Amino acid sequence: MPETVQRNQKIHSPLTREEIIMIKVQEYRGHIRNWESLCRELGIDTGLSREEREEQILVKAYETWGCHMADHMHGMFAFALWDDEEKELFCLRDQFGTKPFFYYETADGDLLYGTSIRQIMEQPGFVKELNEEMLQLYLTLTYVAGENTFFRGVKKLLPGRYLIWKNGKMKIARYWKPEFHPDESKSLEEWADEIHTTIQTIMPEVKAADETAESFLSGGVDSSYVLAMSDAKMSDSCGYEEARFDESGLAKQTADILGRENSRCLITPEEYFGIVPWVMYNMEQPLGDASAIAFALACRATAEHTKLCYSGEGADEFFGGYNMYRNAERYGENLKTFYVGNTNIMKEDEKQRILKHYDPDVLPIELVTSIYEETEDLDPLSKMSNIDIQIWLEGDIYYNVDRMSSAAGLEIRMPLTDRRIFDIASRMPSCYKVNEEQNKVAFRTAAAKVLPEEIAFRKKLGFIVPIRIWMADERYNQDVQAKFHSDYAEKFFNLDEINAIFDDYVGGNSDNWRKVWTIYTFLVWYEEYFVKR
Repeated sequence: MPETVQRNQKIHSPLTREEIIMIKVQEYRGHIRNWESLCRELGIDTGLSREEREEQILVKAYETWGCHMADHMHGMFAFALWDDEEKELFCLRDQFGTKPFFYYETADGDLLYGTSIRQIMEQPGFVKELNEEMLQLYLTLTYVAGENTFFRGVKKLLPGRYLIWKNGKMKIARYWKPEFHPDESKSLEEWADEIHTTIQTIMPEVKAADETAESFLSGGVDSSYVLAMSDAKMSDSCGYEEARFDESGLAKQTADILGRENSRCLITPEEYFGIVPWVMYNMEQPLGDASAIAFALACRATAEHTKLCYSGEGADEFFGGYNMYRNAERYGENLKTFYVGNTNIMKEDEKQRILKHYDPDVLPIELVTSIYEETEDLDPLSKMSNIDIQIWLEGDIYYNVDRMSSAAGLEIRMPLTDRRIFDIASRMPSCYKVNEEQNKVAFRTAAAKVLPEEIAFRKKLGFIVPIRIWMADERYNQDVQAKFHSDYAEKFFNLDEINAIFDDYVGGNSDNWRKVWTIYTFLVWYEEYFVKR
């Protein structure tokens, strides 16, 4: 069952003719978790196909609750509805931005929109131009943050927002934002119990009884917990021949303990570098997260034997999963001067050296100034979490999951990304998220109810990739070198400067690999969209 309803697709449903004419689902991408309760509340036949019932939910929810409809929905979604009576377009993106939504105003005053940029590019009135300003931000963040994109005029509808287009005028409003209200009255065990019982409630909603799902599994607690709480019989992992980067052995051990099967995708450097152009084309915007390439290969391998898979995104940002969060108190008020999210690859002085068109007014910190204003009275960890939930999750993690799974023909559902899970995290004091020895303390305590302690409290490794050593090998870096000397690289970069970074990396400064990779992924993407096409 495809998770996307394309624009102008005919809707087959038992609605009356008048209702069909009044509200049309123009665009929809996602999965509504609490569909059964919504069907009962809205008077919809639960025996309909998923496509029919979700379309009816969108129509009936809009008729019933209007712009507040998302307050009643759990899941992952982005959609556009046309109200024929009001001659009004209503577009909405879910609270966390798990599904993308883009829009573009043409010179003639029309609005183009869709859940992918290529949908917009194919419509009359679109003019393809590079938004070069984004490159300067990208070199720091390695992903596209905020509402602007690399295509001039194409904007994201940000998470927790809806858009109304009527009589050629646009209104964008925010219906939800992350808020934190610490509750000091509960113990660690009580928080762990609430997490666990909430996940028990959510898991049966994540798929229908007639669906079969597999589950991505690394060596970490998030994916292990999801697998343990699911009915998935098969888990899917990826690994490498380089033992120090390979978590697939830990994943296999976890699968064995839980009595599940495990499928391992072995990623070679040849496959990794060979798929980069395909990834950047299907990503539609550059993404410098090296794990995205491995994830794409994992999606393609998994799609060979299932069309539905669980994944464990969200818990790190909600519950304090990153090791750097343990330094939050030390950062204190200084956070708002430098913390722009999970990645910070290049400083301004370095970008000024390597870029031909550096603009001192385009600063990454400007993207998060308003978020810091929202959280002025909160503790440092809550501030860091809020930045990552609003910027990093949307721009990197969820975008990567959506684009790569879609390109591979795989649907991914993320049980831990749910307002009910975030509600717990938003009330939990930071001392139950991180301490001096451990991150994600309460979450791990909850996971230990169904996992051995050595898995629940295993040190976080992250989704690591051997790119750090592969890219220094001349067997694999030929295209990197070619791109760094290309005519189109010269349009944006001082070639001597970026090749000095590359030479320093190959010469032994492995810390430079992220800078090299970030520049390279932009150049591959640029070639796909502005040189070849």
